[in-house]
Amino acid sequence: MTRADSYEALSRMIDYPAEKAGLQSDCTMVSGFMKQQKMNVRLLSDFADFAETATLAALQEEYVATFDFNPATAPYLGHHLFGDNQKKGGYMIMLKQEYQRCGYSPEGVELPDHLSVVLGFLAYLARHEGGVQRQKFIADSVLPGVERLLAAFGERQESPWKTLVETARLLCAEDCKEVHSC
Repeated sequence: MTRADSYEALSRMIDYPAEKAGLQSDCTMVSGFMKQQKMNVRLLSDFADFAETATLAALQEEYVATFDFNPATAPYLGHHLFGDNQKKGGYMIMLKQEYQRCGYSPEGVELPDHLSVVLGFLAYLARHEGGVQRQKFIADSVLPGVERLLAAFGERQESPWKTLVETARLLCAEDCKEVHSC
């Protein structure tokens, strides 16, 4: 299990659940990487339990209730960083330009600031560059948005999907721990 595999698996997990088996397999992959890196694996155990016992319909329902029907916890980093103003548009343009500059073409139809797309880009960078560019990108453009998204859940929101956002924050923070601005 590599860092790239972990980002890619988490990217799929944070996307709308299309199949239960894939979600469980990805959860096992991310847990394995976290264990290998001596990170808190217990964080994902609640989600793993939920994914194991819930039906696909229940997973989808909880996903929609968490991310689609609750604007406060929408998985769009630009929304959490800038709200709905021109700075958010600049952030989206910057992401698209960075993706193009690096040769990354996101799959699917999500906006470039959707957490699953950003994590997919981190997986791409982990496979294609040495780390400095990825770490700077995380510090400047990802971690602040993930932290605000996580804060939006607050104490009252106990969605199983919150643990995936916490996992994204943990993986990103661990990845760029050598970068002072993280």
